[in-house]
Amino acid sequence: MLERIVGIVFPVYALIAIGYGYGRWRRPDLTVVNRINMDIFVPALVFAALTAKSFDIARHLPLLIGATAVVLGAGLLSWPVARLLGVAGNTFVPPMMFKNSGNMGLPLAALAFGENALPAAVVLFLAENFLHYSLGTWLLDHRASVWTLWRVPVIAATLGGLALSLLHWPVWSPLWLAVNMLGDVSIPLLLFSLGVRLTDSRLDDWKIGLAAAFTSPVAGIAMALLANLALGLTGRDAAMLILFGALPPAVLNYMFAERYRQEPERVASIVLIGNLVALAVIPLVLPWVLAISGQQ
Repeated sequence: MLERIVGIVFPVYALIAIGYGYGRWRRPDLTVVNRINMDIFVPALVFAALTAKSFDIARHLPLLIGATAVVLGAGLLSWPVARLLGVAGNTFVPPMMFKNSGNMGLPLAALAFGENALPAAVVLFLAENFLHYSLGTWLLDHRASVWTLWRVPVIAATLGGLALSLLHWPVWSPLWLAVNMLGDVSIPLLLFSLGVRLTDSRLDDWKIGLAAAFTSPVAGIAMALLANLALGLTGRDAAMLILFGALPPAVLNYMFAERYRQEPERVASIVLIGNLVALAVIPLVLPWVLAISGQQ
């Protein structure tokens, strides 16, 4: 089991560490690279997963509902913690809600549960991402419009992929293969860019960061267990939802806080410390979820 856990987490954290080391060495500006990844490669990954012959939207609907419950429930559970810490709710709560389901969740799911689990991992990513761009934006700016979501490439790819899936319209195989190849670029690039991005984070608010680092997985796992019970999820889906709840805050939280001027330095500390503590949390959670999924 130990060898299995190491085999899962090592590639993930190795790529993050390489990105961090390169970021400290070269101080690269990955703005354009990250934009290309979020505009082309990640949407391609999503579109390919949703239009794959094996993808069945009805099969993944309970998981989609479960992911939504985890995101919203984690926000409700973390709000009183923010009040207790004396931190603004709009600073503390969004990172507790919106998990690192892209940079870390997708590769972890593929390594832990196999490539066949990628469509389910994409569903979790889509639920979190859609809520982040809609509810997350509204939390930071009540005047922001959520009716332009279709302009976000990953949302547009989602809508297009879901439409083709629901209509049972197959994508020409060579075209699907080309899109899938583009999508394959996204996961290692997400991990590498996460490492580079962490070089900009600081430990200034380490007390709040530590509180958030433990609140995030506790609230997420608690809501995942409740959702599994309410929705009757078992096996791999139940395991993936628990792993989703255990993920650390997404780096996108920092980018949103910076854009809307919601204490970005404090959010950066929450994200950095949360992802560092995940080095211990994820290996502890993995044996549990692998046992639940039957992949011991």
